[in-house]
Amino acid sequence: MGSSSALPLFQYCQDHHKVSLLWSRPHVPLTKVKAVHQLESTTTNNNNNNTHGDTIKLLMKENLKIMIQNDQKSSLKFSGEKPFTPILDNITYPIHMKNLCVKELETLANELREEIVYTVSKTGGHLSSSLGVVELTVALHHVFNTPQDKIIWDVGHQAYPHKILTGRRSRMHTIRKTSGLAGFPKRNESPHDAFGAGHSSTSISAALGMAVARDLLGQDNHVIAVIGDGAITAGMAYEAMNNAGYLYSNLIIILNDNGQVSLPTATVDGPAPPVGALSHTLTNLHSTQINGHVHDIAAKFNSYTRTNLFEELGLSYIGPVNGHNVQDLVSILTKIKTIPNAGPVLIHVVTEKGKGYAPAEVAADKMHGVTKFEPQSGKQLKPKQRTKSYTNYFAESLISEAAQDDKIVAIHAAMGGGTGLNLFQKEFPDRCFDVGIAEQHAVTFAAGLAAEGLKPFCAIYSSFLQRAFDQIAHDVDLQKLPVRFAIDRAGLVGADGPTHCGAFDTTYMACLPNMVVMAPSDETELMHMVATAAAINDRPSCLRYPRGNGIGSILPPNNKGIPLEIGKGRVVRQGRDVAILGYGTVIKRCLVAAYILELELGIKITVADARFCKPLDGELITQLAENHDALITVEEGSVGGFSSHVSHFLAMNGLLDGNLKWRAMTLPDRYIEHGSADYQIDEAGLSSKHIAATVLSLIKNYGH
Repeated sequence: MGSSSALPLFQYCQDHHKVSLLWSRPHVPLTKVKAVHQLESTTTNNNNNNTHGDTIKLLMKENLKIMIQNDQKSSLKFSGEKPFTPILDNITYPIHMKNLCVKELETLANELREEIVYTVSKTGGHLSSSLGVVELTVALHHVFNTPQDKIIWDVGHQAYPHKILTGRRSRMHTIRKTSGLAGFPKRNESPHDAFGAGHSSTSISAALGMAVARDLLGQDNHVIAVIGDGAITAGMAYEAMNNAGYLYSNLIIILNDNGQVSLPTATVDGPAPPVGALSHTLTNLHSTQINGHVHDIAAKFNSYTRTNLFEELGLSYIGPVNGHNVQDLVSILTKIKTIPNAGPVLIHVVTEKGKGYAPAEVAADKMHGVTKFEPQSGKQLKPKQRTKSYTNYFAESLISEAAQDDKIVAIHAAMGGGTGLNLFQKEFPDRCFDVGIAEQHAVTFAAGLAAEGLKPFCAIYSSFLQRAFDQIAHDVDLQKLPVRFAIDRAGLVGADGPTHCGAFDTTYMACLPNMVVMAPSDETELMHMVATAAAINDRPSCLRYPRGNGIGSILPPNNKGIPLEIGKGRVVRQGRDVAILGYGTVIKRCLVAAYILELELGIKITVADARFCKPLDGELITQLAENHDALITVEEGSVGGFSSHVSHFLAMNGLLDGNLKWRAMTLPDRYIEHGSADYQIDEAGLSSKHIAATVLSLIKNYGH
């Protein structure tokens, strides 16, 4: 029998020896297979034979690398046509996978990978992170029994194969669309989604809580957290592992090590690996693999002597394991499942982001988040835009400021691509700092830079900055340190939904006594506010700007803004009947509403751009209140934000004691589900027609 022959199906499914594992891979020579099998047998009888153990270790290491690079590529087809999926077609829920043998599970993984590419090519979404965990997902659902057993996916954008295998395949064409499936795990979407996600590094804490609850309730289900090598760099993950090692409840942590943060963090020149010392630690662990039979590893995972960081925290460590080999994964998970008092176990699984789909494997961002694309080439079908994103305008403006001021530095939390700071890093590599998924650290790190006279710009998404509020208040604002916060993705964010919605930043920033709080109405104003923030050296400041593209306003020369007068707004349209005071890019909708009302009903509307929430332009607000019958404040933020500050000013200055009618238009006091941008604006009641309707509700006789 030659080295390229395949084992009979029955034998493949029944044989649980390592020789079967290796023999099923054509790239492993038969001589090596026999040698490994003989050495493993010898080592089983004589565990002190270091020569044999070292030889096995070298062979395993070599094989692991080769397999991750080469497994399954040749059999996958991405034609753009609906893939042929006979096994997947017979699986609606995980229970239908239980009787599949390893060979069938491997075929299922191939079908699942083709299905994901086919589906996401038509919808857009998170692609490569899901492709990287296909085999792991198949193995988990084959071995464990959800929803009784709990699988918690960290961040959750790798959960597409999980969704397909848990009854949602027929709805995958609706993912991230209005009234469709969420792009992340969601508890009210499926009982198989044990814990909602969207933000990083929460899985171990949630899983530990579930494990302890299980123990207190006298239950015996299993709890598994799946976390990436980027997410595990965050402090919360270490807090959870430290507590898990102390409590010693049965808990499985799967470290999905793909060598890249599963976020849009790529540099201009290529993908960015996770930053920090832990990344180097994981790399070193790759070269110290456990020798011997994978079954023996699982059964005796506490018997070897090597010590690493995870073990010091009280976790039993297994790995690294090839995350694309179904049989290895099934064997290890099955063994750990049967151990009654295993305590917390960490399985280090090595995977490749974008695995099996060549365009994703070679892309700079691994095709992390994609629009619709051509399956054969991976070419994304992005519509042409006449303007750039607000993110790009921010980055270009900051680069212009930094070119003239060498004290300006930039910080982001593993989001170079998402925040635009990859462009800044290209120009000023020594002045841009990626701190990893560590928003709390990012803020206090920036505070330290500011304390020594530098001018830090800390660029973080609005919903992610929530995680660092104490550091903003205690380490920055209390000490009046001039840290500049660039708050991206402020307001509604469309398909990413409530987990990424930037609803609360104005509220939690403007309540701080020393903070200057700004919001631009367009990309030109954004550049002026970047310049304003750069000029503020006696206190902290922030500016919020949305996802999406600019409106085409005229930019300042060389993208270099002019500092604004602190706390001063402007009137952008003069009227007489009703005043609309907008905060941020909602100004455009206010102007549309004013135009419609004047054109159709002859109502003269004044529209003002507040620019600042803190300090407020009291003079402007007073003029609007005294010279109009009604005043409406409009913002794309939560209750408690800009409108609350205006109402407080109106009340404290007696401007509500007369005949003035005042109404606040904010995001509703509830979470708005994912969907198109237009859908979310309508759902929030903040469209131009809603603004016009609010004006009409305040005017009794508007029939001019």
